[in-house]
Amino acid sequence: MNHWQLRQAARVIHAGGLIAYPTEAVYGLGCDPLNTAAVQRLLCLKGRLVDKGLILIAAGLDQLRPFLLPLGSDDEATLHATWPGPVTWLLPVRPEIPRWLRGSHDTLAVRVTDHPLAATLCRQLGHPLVSTSANRSGQTPARSSLAVRRQLGPALELIISGPLGNQTRPTSIRDLASGRILRPA
Repeated sequence: MNHWQLRQAARVIHAGGLIAYPTEAVYGLGCDPLNTAAVQRLLCLKGRLVDKGLILIAAGLDQLRPFLLPLGSDDEATLHATWPGPVTWLLPVRPEIPRWLRGSHDTLAVRVTDHPLAATLCRQLGHPLVSTSANRSGQTPARSSLAVRRQLGPALELIISGPLGNQTRPTSIRDLASGRILRPA
């Protein structure tokens, strides 16, 4: 893992830039979740509607707590049984969290990643990172830095090269309140 490249990525994100980086199954597009201009740029680049909401990844649950309503001990036990790992959960979001993150929902999609590079980047940042697949809406998610460069390259400040995790499909998405699986792994 190239620590210089991760420090550079953190600087780019803190400055409002967009990056691409490897995750569990595909390359992700990321930015500072609370930087309005960066998130709007990311949504525009992807051609993604704000109503859909975005996923945040983090190095640990503590990085996500400022975005979420308090969780009960049973709920936390459920999360800890799957995290860190390739499971994205829909959790109750604080009402003040911007619409560009939660979309038209009262939940927020979050994951404590087990991808070493992505987790290290979140630790370097000191906060979660927007994580959406690196592709324009309707196109196949990129599985290599070259595929990212071909599809989105000029619009990104940095592409971090590295191996993907061992997942073959994007992470599953589960609703904590209902237990429903909205997107299987």
